[in-house]
Amino acid sequence: MEDVKASGTSLVFYMRIPMHPLALDPSLESGIFVGVGISFRHRLRAADRLEWFVSMFQSNMLHASRRFMFFKPLQLVHPVVRLAVVAGALTLLSGCQAVVSTAPAAQVRIINASPDAPGLDMYEGSTALAFNLGFGTITSYIPIAPGSFTINADASGSKQALATNRSIFAGSTQYTILVGNTLANLQQQTLTDQSQPAPSGQVSLRFIDQTTRSGAVDIYLVPSGQKLPAVTPLVTGVVFSTNTGYLNVPSGAYTIVMVPSGTAITTTTIPSYTGPQVAYAAGAVRTIVLIDQQLITAPGLQVITAEDFNSAVATS
Repeated sequence: MEDVKASGTSLVFYMRIPMHPLALDPSLESGIFVGVGISFRHRLRAADRLEWFVSMFQSNMLHASRRFMFFKPLQLVHPVVRLAVVAGALTLLSGCQAVVSTAPAAQVRIINASPDAPGLDMYEGSTALAFNLGFGTITSYIPIAPGSFTINADASGSKQALATNRSIFAGSTQYTILVGNTLANLQQQTLTDQSQPAPSGQVSLRFIDQTTRSGAVDIYLVPSGQKLPAVTPLVTGVVFSTNTGYLNVPSGAYTIVMVPSGTAITTTTIPSYTGPQVAYAAGAVRTIVLIDQQLITAPGLQVITAEDFNSAVATS
């Protein structure tokens, strides 16, 4: 703060830390603010005032309805100057409250789809997001500050980076960090998730292929009560790294069935994968990730399902 001049007298502010409940001495009429605490002398510039107020807010040391900043002595020999300084302090407090308001967080979840990678420790810079994620694990959404960050996938219990990716995360937006492929070719990508409900009466499904051994497949959604030969494929020719984007289909109960791409479906067709029947409520949004099966001699696939959005009546 610039020195305040009053009747030719230079005023020096004394800043007190920590702050205490406001105590206004009767001597206020003579222009003195009184507070109790340890003080140090500091000639305050405008930038210092703002930095100090922000630090107090961030340290949870300021309660707007009970606490204030104290200066001693603040000898204001002219009442007009005294009122001006009080008004200025209140204006600064109001302005700082606006400065420290926080932006909405981004939401991040992590999926480990690598069949042979070790457990993964996930970091945003030096900040841990998750530890020892095993194959097929889907975390819940984790809030992070908006901004551009490097996400590292480290071997569990070490700082050996196995995969890394830098992405921009916007506030009020959901993301999936997908770690996939084999350990020798480990890949990491950031996907933007749909955080709004599917259109009325529909469900939004996104299929992502992370299988390394099964080859191209056609994907069917078989409605409850129907047989595979009566259904046309939802999407065909799905291979490793395919991301179908969100596909809207009528809500209802379906069985996901996959067959080698180009297979002519008959009553004797043996699918590569047949899942359980799942009821998808109107408005629900899902990400379905195709991953390898482990501990088998022949290549196989399975799916894991992540919940992107649940409507008020969603059941799956």
